[in-house]
Amino acid sequence: MNINDPKTFVDDFMQYVKTKDPLQYEFHQAVEEVVESLSDFLLKNPRYLHSKILERMVEPERIIQFRVPWADDQGNIHINRGYRIEMNSAIGPYKGGLRFHPTVNQSILKFLAFEQVLKNSLTSLPMGGGKGGSDFDPKNKSDSEVMRFCQSFMTELARHIGQYTDVPAGDIGVGGREIGYLFGQYKRLRNEFTGVLTGKGVEWGGSLIRPEATGYGTVYFAKEMLETIGESFENKVVAISGSGNVAQFAAEKVIELGGKVVTLSDSSGSIYDPDGIDRKKLDFIMELKNIHRGRIREYADKFGVSYLDKQRPWSIKCDIALPCATENEINGEEAKTLVENGCIAVAEGANMPSTMDAVHHFLNSKILFGPGKAANAGGVAVSGLEMTQNSMRLAWSREEVDNKLHSIMKNIHQMCVKYGTESNGFVNYVKGANIGGFVKVANSMMAQGLV
Repeated sequence: MNINDPKTFVDDFMQYVKTKDPLQYEFHQAVEEVVESLSDFLLKNPRYLHSKILERMVEPERIIQFRVPWADDQGNIHINRGYRIEMNSAIGPYKGGLRFHPTVNQSILKFLAFEQVLKNSLTSLPMGGGKGGSDFDPKNKSDSEVMRFCQSFMTELARHIGQYTDVPAGDIGVGGREIGYLFGQYKRLRNEFTGVLTGKGVEWGGSLIRPEATGYGTVYFAKEMLETIGESFENKVVAISGSGNVAQFAAEKVIELGGKVVTLSDSSGSIYDPDGIDRKKLDFIMELKNIHRGRIREYADKFGVSYLDKQRPWSIKCDIALPCATENEINGEEAKTLVENGCIAVAEGANMPSTMDAVHHFLNSKILFGPGKAANAGGVAVSGLEMTQNSMRLAWSREEVDNKLHSIMKNIHQMCVKYGTESNGFVNYVKGANIGGFVKVANSMMAQGLV
């Protein structure tokens, strides 16, 4: 491997990764984005190369795959796959969400787990990185069917997790309902009440503002970025994708800060409301999505606004974009459209929602770009705070948790500025987040020997 030229170093390392893990395209994309931004730093700090830290970090400490049999309401038997990727425990127990979605496979979970390692490091909380889930689709399933699946899934997973070992949380397809069923089965199997899952109900060990945390944190991070150029959310037009928890609470915080949210979306299409989504309209969306599990098209029908069938919202003119749906939802052409339409800031509320081409265009255009491992770290940060509250057997107030979250997001921003400020003064937040997250994990791994 060439350790003199950054580009050759990246190419050689990616060839190494692709040879070991062929066809894992999402994982390759996540690793390449990190290695590309780390290359100069690593070549100036060869001790990390000599210790093979990168090679160790891209190799999970453990991959668990298992069968999940369950019966539907008609008595038909179904078989799904369950996974847990325990990626890195250098700075704490594995921590990361569970995703239930038909697209779940080992490549997607390895990309998420790899990102999670650096994201958790940025929070400064003692958490390693992991991810898991299943190709089970909770959509159009009854509560009883979801419960039976969750109980079967946890029956196997329970032997691999614990409050000092691996603490899962929710992700796409795993909300409060699923966490409740999973926790109940764990408690039943282990006969103990411990903080083995985060995202729990407030009545039984959960933290206040955990549902809001990722969306709030994304907006807090964007707010810090905007302040570096003397701007704020006040009177800014904001395009948001998604309509789940992250998007809903990002919208709520933007409205609170004086911005005008004009879009939301789901897998079927997007809505465009030029008058802005106010508090009353947002309440309708929250009830529509969280209680009735409806489609965002119903918002367009109710309020008489545009519905962009099978389209993402990035063609809409905006000042700030907050992608809060899923990976690779902004491609290079959409990034170009956003910049041409005057977008000055993008903060990722989802995991890797921008393709490599999109990221390069944002950085080359010198707009503010907050990558997911920094901008959406609020969710796992409050999960870490939930773990602390569980260990201490106490509960903090909403204000206490929100203040701690805001402080963590400010600290993450400062770390990105520290490591990402270039000679011309431009802050490359991708580089800053990757180097900042890497250094803590790498130093811990080296201190603990060859493990």
